[in-house]
Amino acid sequence: MAIIETEAALHDAHRDNHTHRDVNGGWLRPAVFGAMDGLVSNFALMAGVAGGAVSQHTVIITGLSGLAAGAFSMAAGEYTSVASQRELVEAELDVERRELRKHPADEERELAELYESRGVEPRLAAEVARQLSKDPEQALEIHAREELGIDPGDLPSPMVAAVSSFGSFALGALLPVLPYLLGASALWPAVVLALIGLFACGAVVAKVTARSWWFSGLRQLALGGAAAGVTYLLGSLFGTAIG
Repeated sequence: MAIIETEAALHDAHRDNHTHRDVNGGWLRPAVFGAMDGLVSNFALMAGVAGGAVSQHTVIITGLSGLAAGAFSMAAGEYTSVASQRELVEAELDVERRELRKHPADEERELAELYESRGVEPRLAAEVARQLSKDPEQALEIHAREELGIDPGDLPSPMVAAVSSFGSFALGALLPVLPYLLGASALWPAVVLALIGLFACGAVVAKVTARSWWFSGLRQLALGGAAAGVTYLLGSLFGTAIG
């Protein structure tokens, strides 16, 4: 008896502790990748301009311009993308809503067949579909989930997406500019701070992946550093050719 109770307790403990990470990344994923995008693009842009042997003032203006242009571009693009996606979803929901109103029996049968295709016994599937179809809004939500793979009550906001993209990109893009704003006259302080930021962003990305934090950090540092290095060399070549 004691052994059975112990096994039951262990089973309950395992069930209670069986959790998964958010595979979609939640807010963390877009925020980190937005900041990483801003950091890499502006760091590379400033490195390329600095490679052309221009003045400190020019590098600062370039960095601030890259920050503003990139952040507004990201915000506008994200707003348009999310708004278009939302409008498409709402149009499909209207189609489903009309079908539920005009052909409720057909939609109920369609839902029952869907459950049958997943292994539910036909009579039980028909009963489940009948009960779920009593409430039109609940029926719409279920059909949307099953047929479209969306949650009508959890549609993304274009404005929130735009503001989030603007803020995260601007924050990342600010890092390589910051040393110049604080009085630095050479590129190397911006390089050091940008590389630290790249490693940190990569390490945070490990929160939503199966990779270790140090691997993700080093990978992002290498990729961002390579992008900036190549751009610096191109800036040097262009500066020499034009000069």
